[in-house]
Amino acid sequence: MSITLITPVWNNAGTVADCIRSINRQTVKCQHIIVDGGSTDGTQDVIERERAEGSTFISEPDRGMYDAINKGIALAEGEIVGVLNSDDFYPTDDALELVEKAFEKPEVSASYGDLYYVDRENPEKVVRNWRSGEYQPKKFYNGWMPPHPTFFLRRELYKRHGGYRLDLGSAADYELMLRMLLKHDTTAAYVPRVLVHMRTAGMSNASFKNRVRANRSDRKAWAVNEIKPKPWTLLAKPLGKVGQWLG
Repeated sequence: MSITLITPVWNNAGTVADCIRSINRQTVKCQHIIVDGGSTDGTQDVIERERAEGSTFISEPDRGMYDAINKGIALAEGEIVGVLNSDDFYPTDDALELVEKAFEKPEVSASYGDLYYVDRENPEKVVRNWRSGEYQPKKFYNGWMPPHPTFFLRRELYKRHGGYRLDLGSAADYELMLRMLLKHDTTAAYVPRVLVHMRTAGMSNASFKNRVRANRSDRKAWAVNEIKPKPWTLLAKPLGKVGQWLG
């Protein structure tokens, strides 16, 4: 069983090394595809210095993070595909080993785990605790979603159902997981471990205005899949993050 990891990056010279090193330390080796949007801050120099022999690195203008991920999916050779953003890193060396074990059951076509948000300047400091729990389709209707950086999918499902939509802004990952798990009833395995540490400063939560925009995109994510959310679904989604702070 083989794994492909895709890292989209743009002007992230300060964090991309941690991301790449955490992948290089994994006990299970993978195909690593790094897609840079044409960085100008020294990111490319860091990538060339840190990336493993045999990894793929392309740098060219793109239409944002999800366009970069789609480029990586097109180049993926692994049976299983995951995304690790340049701000994120694996805190342990066995993260991919745990993912690989989750896919040993032939009926499993997706997996995800737990995630810690960590302070951007002090990544040893945990800010939020995202515990996912076992997957049940009804959870989506209550505002649930798995942490995207921990989400892995069999590559054949991208071929069958498509990649990330570029018209949904920060909700593109939400829409993809909603489409794959709920609409297409994909069997998902929960890995009850913190697989990823994610630095704070998420795109959809940067301001109230962004949150309103994200809510509209979330609503569209349901509409394009022709699934009707419950009246409380889109309100419950951001409110569910309160527990992450308390946890």
